Amino acid sequence: MKAAFLVQNGVAPSAFQVRETDLPQFNENEVLIKVETFGLNYADVMARKGLYAAAPPLPSILGYEAVGHIFKTGKNVSQFKEGDRVLAFTKFGAYAEYCVAPIEAVVKLPDEIPNDVATALATQYCTAIYAAKRMANIQKSERVLIHAAAGGVGHAFIQLAQHMGCEIIATVGNDDKKDYLKNMGLTHVINYSETSFNEIVKSTFGQKSVDVIFDPIGGKNHKLNRELLAIGGRMIMYGISSFSNKKGTWYDKLQLMFQFGFLSPLHFLIHSNGIIGVNMLHVASEKPNILTELLQDAVEGYINGIYKPQMAFHGKISDLPHAHELLEKRSTIGKLAVSWI
Repeated sequence: MKAAFLVQNGVAPSAFQVRETDLPQFNENEVLIKVETFGLNYADVMARKGLYAAAPPLPSILGYEAVGHIFKTGKNVSQFKEGDRVLAFTKFGAYAEYCVAPIEAVVKLPDEIPNDVATALATQYCTAIYAAKRMANIQKSERVLIHAAAGGVGHAFIQLAQHMGCEIIATVGNDDKKDYLKNMGLTHVINYSETSFNEIVKSTFGQKSVDVIFDPIGGKNHKLNRELLAIGGRMIMYGISSFSNKKGTWYDKLQLMFQFGFLSPLHFLIHSNGIIGVNMLHVASEKPNILTELLQDAVEGYINGIYKPQMAFHGKISDLPHAHELLEKRSTIGKLAVSWI
């Protein structure tokens, strides 16, 4: 089979090579999937740059989600058969013509869901569903602040919050994204590259006025978020994209630590609020049954019109470096996917 290997850390054009390699091995509780389309995530950019500690050693095959058909099943697998069209959450390995996934991380895919759209339902929508429903437990009429709202996960948070009847504040990096979210029906959209989201929120809604904050950025953003968090508020961190333009030196890591600041349990006790981290890779590894529920929720939500992934880019395998560059520059709106066919 062919696979797009990450062969060196650095810029996208020189980081990947498409190579022939053996089919991956799978156990009795796993399936082997013939991949048609795989999705890209910002964690892939971090891994390419050598800033993602959980990434496998080089040369490696990245990728968290794949759409395709079951090619072979393990001997204990009864709920899937060869030929089934599926969406799978993978612990790396999706940038290949064949990948392996545990049965808990696989869901049958109706024909009406296109391949590229389906890739967004795995990592992006599962992350949002887990963070919003399980960890933040968002409620009707709560005020929700969504950072990087024009990205894949941001879209999912917006649609979940709209469905729950929340008041939404969104931040984006340029006016095109701002206009796009306005067209989605959002009233409060802030271009953080032009003005301080923290000051805008304070002047519009007041101090400590946000019930739930979803943040994939971290760094300097973190302290600004904490100033806005209301009594009973929950801040969900699901990434540190502010670190992606660093080299990963000890100085960079210390600087990041100081940007986050000192966190005392007494602060959270007094204000009855908290900060929760979400890492779907670890959730998938340690609690696979939850992942099954999330994938089913994502597919059902799409069919029922609740979840509407926006595609930013769908290219061929030769377009993989370009897709990585687009994702790294944050110049896209929605999900990026790559197909082998």
